[in-house]
Amino acid sequence: MSERANFDLVVIGAGPGGETAALTGARLGKRVAVVEKAPFVGGAAVNTGTLPSKTLRETALALSGYRSRDLHGVDLSLRRNITVDDALRHERTIKAAHRDQIRGLLDRYGVTVVHGTARFAGPNVIQVAGDGDASERELVADKVVIATGSVPVRPPGFPFEHTRVHDSDELLELHEMPRSLAVVGAGVIGSEYACAFAALGVETYLIDGRNELLPFLDADLSAALEASMRRLGVRFVWGERVTSCDAPDVGDVRLELSSGQTLTVDHVLICSGRVSRAGDLNLEAAGLRAAHKGRIGVNEYFQTEVPHVYAVGDVIGFPALASTSAEQGRAAVAHAFGTPLAGPVAPVLPTGIYTIPEISAAGEGEEELRAKGVEYVTGRAGYAEVARGKIIGDEYGFLKLLFRRSDLKLLGAHVIGELASEVVHIGVMALMTGAGADLLLGTCFNHPTLGELYKLATHDALLRMGRERNDPTALTTAPRVSG
Repeated sequence: MSERANFDLVVIGAGPGGETAALTGARLGKRVAVVEKAPFVGGAAVNTGTLPSKTLRETALALSGYRSRDLHGVDLSLRRNITVDDALRHERTIKAAHRDQIRGLLDRYGVTVVHGTARFAGPNVIQVAGDGDASERELVADKVVIATGSVPVRPPGFPFEHTRVHDSDELLELHEMPRSLAVVGAGVIGSEYACAFAALGVETYLIDGRNELLPFLDADLSAALEASMRRLGVRFVWGERVTSCDAPDVGDVRLELSSGQTLTVDHVLICSGRVSRAGDLNLEAAGLRAAHKGRIGVNEYFQTEVPHVYAVGDVIGFPALASTSAEQGRAAVAHAFGTPLAGPVAPVLPTGIYTIPEISAAGEGEEELRAKGVEYVTGRAGYAEVARGKIIGDEYGFLKLLFRRSDLKLLGAHVIGELASEVVHIGVMALMTGAGADLLLGTCFNHPTLGELYKLATHDALLRMGRERNDPTALTTAPRVSG
């Protein structure tokens, strides 16, 4: 027999988008329930993806001494065999602590958390079946937010039941440190994990059918990242597909490549993208249908074709980041209940890629500007050109700024290097406010900091313009942004 309860808002999924949607509703004084299939909250961001992989990265940097390798007279490189417990202890601690923090916040705001598998029984009715529990709960909702996230694609031909063949969600349940690792797929997730394991001293191969790393990035950053990953020890296998994977009970895993070559490794990680988890929701009962890769179509308010049902996060596709999913959750609930509540989703959304080194970008790239016919000027500053960069020993990092040529309005900020995902936020704020060279030149940055890169890169852009015009006074005649 089903237990029935009424709510103003039911959120399906307790990842970043769902958590923020639920808390936004609660702050508006609404009766809110969150349904989460897993026995804990946080979604993939906390439990299998964002936080675990980034924590592993930090652990790899600490244990390997990578950050200290370029400091004069300092050698903190890896001197002992790392165990899987060494590498993952911090990850597991962080994951548990953040789960508890999210659950505590939901409880404090009076959000009802229901664990079980959700499916629509009608446009306003959500049935929840608990694991191993014959009884069901029915949640009746005025508004619904779907935030079920995504799962890794498991392409055919790989024996995922084998203990040494992994997808990205299960990789961090390792019981042993790999001697060697083949990462199949050089997207963001594959590149991040390749870097982390290479830094831990694992012989790491990165296999991809393309010949360019992360081609959506600014070309300068993509090239710099590949060079840095090679220095780290990552071995790129470009222009190859895996045609078969033989994983015996004993011995190495054997990969047959499209060229006819073979590669034998201890463990294999498949990173072939992710697919929406909306397929189990019985969307038809709500009057909805899923599109390509199970994604749900929404308008600019994250409203589906059924007006009281919203969808946010990975389930709607790009950009599918924890940060953007949270913003979407807030905006969706604000629209659902007719309140601006800090406005719509920000027009400038930064991208953070936690490779070694980090990469972060906001705004437009050179290719986009050229396609639009926008005349621009580039300014660049290397980490080694500012005191803080010298102190931390980052020899290869740099900031690249793109300004509109007519008035030096900032159009894009692209960073590779230590703390790139933090450094980019200065550019984000300038882009959000429509500012440009005049603001960056007129701002006093702490010394020594990486923030000084912005002033140096702006000077570089002005020098380039001055040289083009043969005008030695360019540094003192920067035009003010006109909008």
